[in-house]
Amino acid sequence: MSTTPATRSPLSVRRPWLIALLALVGFVVAGALGGDVQDSLVSGGFDDPGSESSAAAAVVADTFDGGAPDVVLLVTAADGSVDAPEVAAAGVALTEDLASRGEVVQATSYWTLASAPPLRSTDGDRALVLLRFAGDESERLDRAGELREELHERDLDGVAEVTVGGMSAVFSEVNETVESDLVLAEVVALPLTLILLIIIFGSVVSAMLPLAIGGLSIVGTFLALELIAGLTDVSIFALNFTTALGLGLAIDYALLVVNRYREELAAGHDPTTAVTRTVRTAGRTVVFSGLTVASSLVALLVFQFAFLKSFAYAGIAVVGLAVVGAVVVLPAILVLLGHRVNALTVRRPKVTAPGEETDGVWHRIAMTVMRRPVPIATVSTLVLLLLGVPFLGVELGFPDDRVLPPGAETREVSQVLRTEFDSREQSALSVVVPDVDARGTDAAAISGYAQELSTLDGVARVDAAVGSFIGGVRLPVELPFAATLATSDATYLQVVPDVEPISAAGEQLVADVRAVDAPADGVLVGGPSAELADSKQGLVDRLPLALALIAVITFVVLFLSFGSVLMPVKAIVLNLLSLTATLGAMVWVFQDGRFQDALGFTATGSLTVTMPILLFVLAFGLSMDYEVFLLSRIKEEWDRTGDPIGSVAQGLERTGRIVTAAAVLIAVVFVSFGITGSVSFMKLFGFGMTLAVLVDAFVVRTTLVPAFMRLAGAANWWAPAPLRRFHDRFGFSEHVDLDDDEIVLDPPRQPMDAIL
Repeated sequence: MSTTPATRSPLSVRRPWLIALLALVGFVVAGALGGDVQDSLVSGGFDDPGSESSAAAAVVADTFDGGAPDVVLLVTAADGSVDAPEVAAAGVALTEDLASRGEVVQATSYWTLASAPPLRSTDGDRALVLLRFAGDESERLDRAGELREELHERDLDGVAEVTVGGMSAVFSEVNETVESDLVLAEVVALPLTLILLIIIFGSVVSAMLPLAIGGLSIVGTFLALELIAGLTDVSIFALNFTTALGLGLAIDYALLVVNRYREELAAGHDPTTAVTRTVRTAGRTVVFSGLTVASSLVALLVFQFAFLKSFAYAGIAVVGLAVVGAVVVLPAILVLLGHRVNALTVRRPKVTAPGEETDGVWHRIAMTVMRRPVPIATVSTLVLLLLGVPFLGVELGFPDDRVLPPGAETREVSQVLRTEFDSREQSALSVVVPDVDARGTDAAAISGYAQELSTLDGVARVDAAVGSFIGGVRLPVELPFAATLATSDATYLQVVPDVEPISAAGEQLVADVRAVDAPADGVLVGGPSAELADSKQGLVDRLPLALALIAVITFVVLFLSFGSVLMPVKAIVLNLLSLTATLGAMVWVFQDGRFQDALGFTATGSLTVTMPILLFVLAFGLSMDYEVFLLSRIKEEWDRTGDPIGSVAQGLERTGRIVTAAAVLIAVVFVSFGITGSVSFMKLFGFGMTLAVLVDAFVVRTTLVPAFMRLAGAANWWAPAPLRRFHDRFGFSEHVDLDDDEIVLDPPRQPMDAIL
């Protein structure tokens, strides 16, 4: 086809070999530098660093060199009691050995604390050794993992057995589990995805393209996370997210681009012209889709949790790389492939040229919905609202040992601590009283304060520099480390609970402790229960800002893309409706414990505090992804025909197969992480995202969108005159003149099939 100089072609068309070579080099470099990114990432990140509990933890660590134990060693007597001389001698020797190590800042046990009763089980056959390590959170986790390997089911001279627990040990095991789950999920997801892509495209060569773009996006994001981890904490859980989202978006975008390219070839265009027209249409759609997804993820940066921020870092990076891969690298590959994009065909798919009228299954579905828009929209809305009802009873909590599968060593130890010990030594509340010296004139005030705290419901014991108290009564035994609980500038009390710390009872205990009159102002309360209460409050405080940010950015991006006021509003409302159903289902299953045996998790009566926010933001972004796909094609048909009904039907026909295929493929990716995942909140993430994607593709896009667009008619594309003028000047249009084939190639390039 002859061309006349008019429209300069993209760089991908003019320099395809250069782009392909740069992409290959980038892939290799990113793999080499970011391949071991997991070693630079951290666990945790669920607490608010600006909260009172975080401030209390900092004071306890800096002023008193104290804090909650990182590791709890459970010593079980082989026969008889832990008070037996040979068991006691072995326990003391173990404690002293650990205390002598440079990385251990504190090692105490039942035997070295004058046989302290709280550290012995009710049956007397088990006792505890408590360890705290030096270093930051990441270093303590590493040391806990090393100790867990060293002491795994260790035998103490045949008289006792040692098993390892404690929160640092728990999350060390969580990290290892996440890494192994990631490998397993990839082994499951990639072959299934390739098979489905071959079925969808009907060509092995076409099917490989989304995986190539996905690999480029994922490996590039690993390098980005490696660089970011050098500046701030990045959660290891972002790795699963990176792989799932990178592969999913690459599939979405590559499906759209390759499908449009094949349509342009079917219209009779040569490969270079077809690629240029594809970039000007589908490529522009991909860019705006990426902007909508990234804008949703930006909202995660509003929150002060390293866990959520890590997903924002990973998500924005992988979205950007997926967009670049789809609109720069993929077009270059298509130029080089030419007509060989359909090589190794296993079936010949039906491809129609742009502008050609079709009346396939998606056209018929759209027309059926638009003939009865009110009843269909009403039924669909009621179903989604009904699914969302359980979310009204959502309870938020922190992850603990129960996120691990049954049988995990650290989980087994924690379960023993719950059932066989009267108190939760490793989960004590830290109460810091500033400007009070319990060793001097303030001893009486601290004594009275500690006594009052010990009478609260849910308190097993209070330890202070002036002694230990149970139920308002001072114990006759002095703790050897009591002197470390006070300085001339402050006093530190440990409130040991007898209730589950990560629970409503634990939160109530925090409220009760904070309500007690203290002997000084500025008292700080920390510990696991306080971290939970403060984190929930931190989410609530910043949630309105995050939602407003998502709404405003989404509205602006969609308005610039389509020039309509109604389209962005409709898209936001329908996506919120879809997400309500997803969140409700997650509460019904993962909080209330339905199907927990079949799905392999343990319900705790709550959802991890950050997961509803993460699910909402990511699912909202992906929903907008499909929304842009559909609206872009509808707008193109509207600009071409001016038919408010036919444009919707043709738009759905053109994108219905793509959106459905993309949804099924990304669902396969996410459900692979749900099925293979052993950590319960990552399993929730996998299944939750699967449901969100499928509901959006099969309910919202096929019923609610055409119904509402039918009811609005031509008003779908309306905007007030000032905004219309603004869009005409600064906005973007999806419309491409299908008769404009004037493209410049500088210098001209031949497609690969011509070369071969």
